[in-house]
Amino acid sequence: MTPSVIRLEALDKVYQTGEVAVHAVRGVSLAVVQGEFVAVMGASGSGKSTLMNVVGCLDRPTGGRYWLDGEDVGALSKNELARVRNQRLGFVFQGFNLLSRTSALENVELPLLYSPHGHRGRELRRRSREALARVGLAERAGHHPSQLSGGQQQRVAIARALVNEPALLLADEPTGNLDTRTSLEIMAIFQDLNRKGMTILMVTHEPDIARYCRREIVMRDGRIVTDRPVPDRLDAATELAKAGRPAPEEPS
Repeated sequence: MTPSVIRLEALDKVYQTGEVAVHAVRGVSLAVVQGEFVAVMGASGSGKSTLMNVVGCLDRPTGGRYWLDGEDVGALSKNELARVRNQRLGFVFQGFNLLSRTSALENVELPLLYSPHGHRGRELRRRSREALARVGLAERAGHHPSQLSGGQQQRVAIARALVNEPALLLADEPTGNLDTRTSLEIMAIFQDLNRKGMTILMVTHEPDIARYCRREIVMRDGRIVTDRPVPDRLDAATELAKAGRPAPEEPS
């Protein structure tokens, strides 16, 4: 039986705004097994971003339980949660969040600098260069964000998310700032990572982007209303070829 990377049981998240209680997530039970590629969709206010924040250990649930890779997250201290975020989760956001005065390689190195394993020197550079190579940017290691296109900046952000070899990659609207062709390039990278075993949970409001995932979850009013395999799943590399642009090169 394939192990669950994410397991939620009756998860709730309530925000108190003055005297008003806002139920952002209501009784969500969910399992994501190793090797899945899941899109979480829903309108603004549906609870999808709140759910992502809880899964990413950026926020604590109000009720219910959450296991990440078999570990009960609710029992962890703040320092232990920080360790989980650094070592077992990779984050990709819509806004890239790169340091502007720092090279692509140095941006990718950041999670390793905060790792308790203390990667330094040649090992630090080796792992960071390998992560850039995985997203087809080995030749751009010395470039600063201002010297890179939006798609290349997002690839650097993906490399940074991968450098600590996380159990789970979390992507929040990763194509939201990109044009159609560049979005296809990013989805081709995600699909390649998923084929090689990476578990990915991606929040998106774009049905066209969700068609590159394997499973689709739709939320409304804090609840899951649809959970199904993606019908007529698309292959991003094939779509790029049709559009006249090859898929990003895989490392040899």
